Amino acid sequence: MFGAWMAVAQTNPAALSARQWRQAHEQTILQEFMNLLAIPNVASDSATIRQNAAAIQQTFEKRGVKTRLLNAPGAPPAVYGEISQPGAARTIVFYAHYDGQPLDPKEWATPPWQPVIRDGRIWARSASDDKAPILALATALDALHAAHIPLHANIKFVFEGEEEAGSPHFQQILAANQDLLRADVWLICDGPVHQSRRQQIVFGARGVTDLEITVYGPKHELHSGHYGNWAPNPAMMLARLVASMKEENGRVLVDHFYDGIVPLSETEKRAIAVAPSIDADLKREFWLGRTEGEGKSLVELLNDPSLNIRGMTSARSGEKASNVIPATATASIDMRLVKGISPEQAQSRLIGHIRKQGYFVVDHNPDADTLMSHGKVAKVVIQGGYPAERTSMDLPISREVLRIAESVRAPVVKLPTMGGSVPLYMITKTLGAPTITVPIANHDNNQHSANENLRIENLWEGIELMAGLLAGL
Repeated sequence: MFGAWMAVAQTNPAALSARQWRQAHEQTILQEFMNLLAIPNVASDSATIRQNAAAIQQTFEKRGVKTRLLNAPGAPPAVYGEISQPGAARTIVFYAHYDGQPLDPKEWATPPWQPVIRDGRIWARSASDDKAPILALATALDALHAAHIPLHANIKFVFEGEEEAGSPHFQQILAANQDLLRADVWLICDGPVHQSRRQQIVFGARGVTDLEITVYGPKHELHSGHYGNWAPNPAMMLARLVASMKEENGRVLVDHFYDGIVPLSETEKRAIAVAPSIDADLKREFWLGRTEGEGKSLVELLNDPSLNIRGMTSARSGEKASNVIPATATASIDMRLVKGISPEQAQSRLIGHIRKQGYFVVDHNPDADTLMSHGKVAKVVIQGGYPAERTSMDLPISREVLRIAESVRAPVVKLPTMGGSVPLYMITKTLGAPTITVPIANHDNNQHSANENLRIENLWEGIELMAGLLAGL
């Protein structure tokens, strides 16, 4: 099957040119990529974030792209670039982000910002999420220029610097630059290809909202022998609280959690029906004895909202464990949203569930009077979020993107929704442009975790896809 994809790719002139260019310049491409990966890129570190922005500007300016920084107070800059074509009837924006998830270097096999090549992969933070498409786009421009293949549309690039922090300033940047950023379509270069390793084109993404819940026990830790059957244990309380939120089969028990979902179109339902079945393979890959979802496949579940406990803390464990009743326990939760459910609705429904379990809910650290006046107190801190968005697969531009992608790397998997969250809603709401996601990273990339990596083959294929889209639209 992989050989068939390669044969199809050779029928696309831009993809063929990109392959030939890459084969002649592989070491130079990899070195440029590794230089970019070597710059730390946590959004909260403003100094290194600006180093990233400057490096990306330089990367594109040396390819003849006019660049500038789009700023908002307190925000990492978005890197903007443009290639204007006189008389062009269409404008295309390519989006990616250059910031990466926070990390603990001790969890990595090799230092996260010292990229290494091993086992056919590049290992470094943001190797796959999301610096790979930035380098793929730059290299595609090299290949097209060398082959004298023209661009037919006005091409613009927007590389965001705080997507992994929830894009808190991105809508502000979009609103301040509406005329500059208007386009016929935004191509979102983020996320992984299908788990079958086939190219996928995705027409939406789930929204997201994060909350942190802290429950309280004694004023300070107490000896578990002296007070163990008397003072309430917040770790046990929190365990019961989070367990009350979901059935064992994964269905969320929060009242009205699934209310308001916008139904899929017939085209979207057909796309899901013909998507490759990968659940059994993924169970083996992830060593899973069962899955949640009431019998639904993974691709079906991506179109439902989800509730995830992304971390819990209370006192200490392992070698540092001590026989105490903790003073507090905290759970960090993310909820993935689908069309029809806003962050505010999801937040309100979850807070209502916490109250239903008998908790007095506050949004600040409770004082002694509050704790002594209520048997159970929970502090809930909302950490932002944005809604889901979905573009119709039936739009002419949607069909055109699919046609080009299939000419580069058929067969293509078409999905209505990506499981991860990207600020598509902000683009559509502010600029009125449809968004279509064209990912290139491998699915097994340890995204958001330690030892993030990119299959080098995915980088090569991504260069071909970007060349095809740049030249074909």
